[in-house]
Amino acid sequence: MISANSAGVRFPPPLLYLIGLVAGILLGRLLPGTLPRTPLAVAVAVAFILIGLPLMSFARGLFLKRGTNVNPTRPSTVLVTDGPYRYTRNPMYVGVAAIYVGIALIFLSLWALILLVPILIIIRYFVIAKEERYLLGVFGDEYRSFAHRVRRWI
Repeated sequence: MISANSAGVRFPPPLLYLIGLVAGILLGRLLPGTLPRTPLAVAVAVAFILIGLPLMSFARGLFLKRGTNVNPTRPSTVLVTDGPYRYTRNPMYVGVAAIYVGIALIFLSLWALILLVPILIIIRYFVIAKEERYLLGVFGDEYRSFAHRVRRWI
């Protein structure tokens, strides 16, 4: 339920990514479906992690600096629109997804990569959709303008 106090998200979204990643890695141990280990795969994995970690950290840091809550179960007091928020409305989710891809590649887990698709769908429709309705209710035209200018993902 969405209220003035929060977007109504009932679980920490990073936990969903973690569950999918661990499930994919474990599934890969039970069923065939590993990726080949190549120097390029390792380099791509490291690149995803090196992009995701600072993106997520910087976006989170902006929330903390502005004094608003990072946790979507808590109220938002400020609409953050600078830094990575100039390019994506959800840099923390993009950052976590990039880290997820990097870790899945390090573990050579095709299953983890496959499970990322439903995870992103769940994040989009059961987390981001609630957050967007909430932010529109709290910030009105300021959020509407922001959403019009900036993509949801990338």
